[in-house]
Parts: sequence; C-alpha cells; structure tokens
Amino acid sequence: MSTITDKAVRVIKDLIIINNDRYEGYNTAATETNDLDLKTMFERFSNQSNQFNSELRSFIPREESPDGETTTSGKLYRVWMDVRAAITANDRKAVLSSCEFGEDVALASYKSALKEEELSEDIIDTISKHKNALQEAHNTVKAMRDSA
Repeated sequence: MSTITDKAVRVIKDLIIINNDRYEGYNTAATETNDLDLKTMFERFSNQSNQFNSELRSFIPREESPDGETTTSGKLYRVWMDVRAAITANDRKAVLSSCEFGEDVALASYKSALKEEELSEDIIDTISKHKNALQEAHNTVKAMRDSA
C-alpha cells in the first residue's frame, strides 16, 4: 500500500462510517418490511454499502478502519429511525422519502470527499464510482417514492 496522508485517512474513515450507517439502516429496513420489492431493494443497497466499505478499507491501515462504527448521533441515524417508524405504520411513501433523504446525506458526503486535494487517483476513482452508484440508488428510491 502506498503512503496515505492523515487527511485522506480521515476522509475514507468518514465514508466508511456513512456506509456502516447505510448498511445497518437498509439491513434493518429489509428485515422489517413485508413488501417484497422494498425488501429486495433494501438488501441490495445494504450489500452495496458492505462492498463499498470493503473497497474503502483497502486504502487505509487495518488499525485505522472504523469497523462497525456508526454515527448514532448523526443525520443518517435519524433517517433510519424514520424508516423504521414508517415501516411500522405501513406507510410506503414515508419509507421511501426517508430512504431518499438518507441517500441525499450519503451523496453529500461523497461529493464533499471528492473536493479533498490529498486523495490519490485510485482513491478518487473509487469514491467517484461509489458516488455514481449512490446517485443511481437515489434515483431508484425517488422513482419508487414518486409512484407510491
């Protein structure tokens, strides 16, 4: 592994934490919903975040990796609690609206990360690929919400 700056490590760790939140949130949502199409989508997005984390961890030393760490006081945690409440209330549109907001938060984090100047080209390529996939996920959720 090439040398990585402290700033780059912090950026990657932040994205790992965002993906931990996203993984946990979609994993919980998948187990709690009875809608097969939502369950399938939630499982896909949960697995996607798990894959993103694996790719991001490859850039930083093992001891720097925030395995399992989430932002329990942050925006994404509140999003997943809103999703859970909407599932309980069987409100499909509210579930999808909360998921869309969660994707907005994740996208904003990725866009911010791409503005950092201390990232190597391979890190930028990976973050860009993830951001594009998150944009597709956002668009999928939004389309489903609009049709609900």
